[in-house]
Amino acid sequence: MEYLCLMKKQNSGRAGARSSQASRSKPSESRSSTNRPDSSRSKSKPEAGKRSGPGKKSDQKTNFRPDGPGGKPRGGSTFRKGGKPVTRQKPLAALGGPMRLNRFISNAGVCSRREADSLIESGVVTVNGEIIIQMGHKVNISDSVQVGGVTIRPEAKRYILLNKPKGFGTSMADAKARRGVHELVQKACKEEIQSIDKLDRESTGLMLFTNDEELMVRLNHPQSGAAKLYHVILAERVQPNHLEQLKEGIIVDKGFVKATEAEFANDERTHIGLKLTSSRSRIARRMLEELSYHVVKVDRVTIGPLTKKDVPRGSFRHLTEAEVNLLRMSS
Repeated sequence: MEYLCLMKKQNSGRAGARSSQASRSKPSESRSSTNRPDSSRSKSKPEAGKRSGPGKKSDQKTNFRPDGPGGKPRGGSTFRKGGKPVTRQKPLAALGGPMRLNRFISNAGVCSRREADSLIESGVVTVNGEIIIQMGHKVNISDSVQVGGVTIRPEAKRYILLNKPKGFGTSMADAKARRGVHELVQKACKEEIQSIDKLDRESTGLMLFTNDEELMVRLNHPQSGAAKLYHVILAERVQPNHLEQLKEGIIVDKGFVKATEAEFANDERTHIGLKLTSSRSRIARRMLEELSYHVVKVDRVTIGPLTKKDVPRGSFRHLTEAEVNLLRMSS
């Protein structure tokens, strides 16, 4: 259904663009229109507004400059911010592939990348017994790297997918007072992991935990962040024009945010599917509350390509290497 809707929008956009070109390719008609009475000219004004078509409307919206961090337009290799094209970031390299030496040292917990550059320049870093002093040198995970004669190894990266149940908080302050999600993943690994974002205590669904800080930043990026699909249940019927409003964007707490997709999930129109790239706190719930709806339940169904398959409520699982690489390449 989503695919068909997308195709309809694309076809209507092409039709609008063709009609726009056809109207501009007839100069004789435009010149003759100047000899018509004022009443005919006033009638032609609405037609001029229509000639841009649906396809042109979407182009104009990308020029909007959002006020908040969670609603910047995305899609494709570039987007417009304040009228200036901005190129999307390059995807992260696949897990286990070659990495820069300074990153290898930083991942081992020795120091920051900038400080690692200074160590490399000073000649105290060796790779497989050879002193390396040039910047940008790449190493593999299997290489023997020493700093000052001490062999170092980067910390193992962990990726845990949790299906959060209702009644568990996600903030550290809340976890000290009541039950928190840390209780559900504390036995997942010995490394210290953090969630890429938060779900409020009453919401349920997927949460991703990792110690891969680079991936965390990418997944929460307003341009290339992972899309999250929410199943939202409301106490009253949702008006169709409000779904369009959610896709066009609204202001929530002085910040602009919009849904990339918004559709009805049942015939009664009390269930909707909402796809967002914003990582702002409780954003799915707050968007509907901003339109004066009473939200009964929010369940996060997907995070990027990850789904709730094989993850029962209250349980977790480790991501496969293929899933991690898919996340890294798509962010």
